[in-house]
Amino acid sequence: MPGFFITLRKVEPVYQLVYKIFLNICKALLVADILITSWIVLARYIKVIPAPNWGEELILTLMAYMAVLSASLAIKRNAHIRMTSFDRYLPKNLIIALDLLADIAVLILAIIMLVVGWKYALSIGAKGSYISMPWLSKFWMYFPIPLAGVAMIFFEVERIVLDFERFFVKEKEDKA
Repeated sequence: MPGFFITLRKVEPVYQLVYKIFLNICKALLVADILITSWIVLARYIKVIPAPNWGEELILTLMAYMAVLSASLAIKRNAHIRMTSFDRYLPKNLIIALDLLADIAVLILAIIMLVVGWKYALSIGAKGSYISMPWLSKFWMYFPIPLAGVAMIFFEVERIVLDFERFFVKEKEDKA
């Protein structure tokens, strides 16, 4: 069984690359958010700077992307908030099993986000447009949910494999 996990470890650079891509997307969105917000604030106080009427809607959309994509990045780092106060009292295999159960639940949520989010983006989102940008479909306002679902599925599969590895490698070490 350890040979199986060694083979799966060869895919780790792909996970790192996807993580860096999503991280850089979040960074670019944050920079755009800061620049647009600064522009709007400066335009309020300096009358010669024209205020963009599309700024606030775009800021909210970019924040939606950042919120859900950064949450998917936390899965990769295993940085989500969780209850660990009883971990020192529970058997290691039970903790691993509970981590696996939690990861499976998050994977199910990610699949729901992908399927339902895509349906909403295509139905509700595609029918409307931004008030300040009538040429832009509201599809882009709903698209962060299925996009984050894809990222979450990608990173949760890795977490589940790591959970199985922890379970089986620990079991083998205990027998030795």
